[in-house]
Amino acid sequence: MAATARFDVVAIGNAIVDVLARADDSLIASENLVKGSMRLIDADEAERLYAAMGPAIEMSGGSAANTLAGMAALGRRCGFIGQVAQDQLGQVFTHDLTSLGVAFDTPPSDGGAPTARCLILVTPDGQRTMNTFLGASQNLGHESLDAALIADADILYLEGYLWNADASRAAMAEAIGMAKAAGRRVAFTLSDTFVVAGHGEDFRRMMAAGDIDILFANEAELLELAQEGDFETALAKVAAEVPLLVATRGEHGAVAIQQGERTEVAAEPIDEVVDTTGAGDLFAAGFLAGLAEGRPIADCLTMGAVCAREIIAQVGPRAQTDLRTKVAARLG
Repeated sequence: MAATARFDVVAIGNAIVDVLARADDSLIASENLVKGSMRLIDADEAERLYAAMGPAIEMSGGSAANTLAGMAALGRRCGFIGQVAQDQLGQVFTHDLTSLGVAFDTPPSDGGAPTARCLILVTPDGQRTMNTFLGASQNLGHESLDAALIADADILYLEGYLWNADASRAAMAEAIGMAKAAGRRVAFTLSDTFVVAGHGEDFRRMMAAGDIDILFANEAELLELAQEGDFETALAKVAAEVPLLVATRGEHGAVAIQQGERTEVAAEPIDEVVDTTGAGDLFAAGFLAGLAEGRPIADCLTMGAVCAREIIAQVGPRAQTDLRTKVAARLG
């Protein structure tokens, strides 16, 4: 971490409350959903699908916010920029994040769309199928940016999901300029294949321009970004465009390529996969925490794998175990 930075990571992302419920494969089929995917829905569809779901658990989520929650649990200093509404779910989200020690001072919007929520169906195989109503989160704009906060973080971490809305996309592009002007690094997570399919040209242009210093992707996202059908080909193609590429492959582990040097780790062993919600988010948390501690890339990958294992062994994307203890037991 840069000695002058007050925060290890400041992230910009969707401020979402997750609503999780167990579901049989029959519900996935009857709703014509693609298991393991994420789709965007409107307010009416959110109400209809919620009525079709079984008993649910509500907890704060959002990809980048989940990553910061994991980093905070690992003892790192973080800040968040995201848009909630002045409603009950907005209060829940704000409380859940700030109670972990994450700085979050973005003023809530008054009137208009309600706080975002993601309806998550968890099937017996642990796969999560996400249905997201973006609500107020997609209205994050220029006025929500905190230039001082961004300049005071070693890494600005951007969530690909937020690239879909015009206002938030423009705000994130402006934030990249703020971070670069302050001499900080920018990390970007691709979030989902549908995001890459819709905005891959933007991301490829950003990589070519040197706007992205650290890129997080899973295997499917990497293939979509590279427009290749083979993992190794895609890995080499994208790694040539960014200083540090981190690619996750589920049960096949993870690989990082930094300035041409490749490092791989296996997935951490687990007895049962309960819910894959937040696996990539917590992997990023462990990896970024390792970077903040100045650890070698192999340790960063292992920290990510440990955090991912812990999160898929429970329901929901916020850790219910002591991540610091788990990492210490694995790495010392």
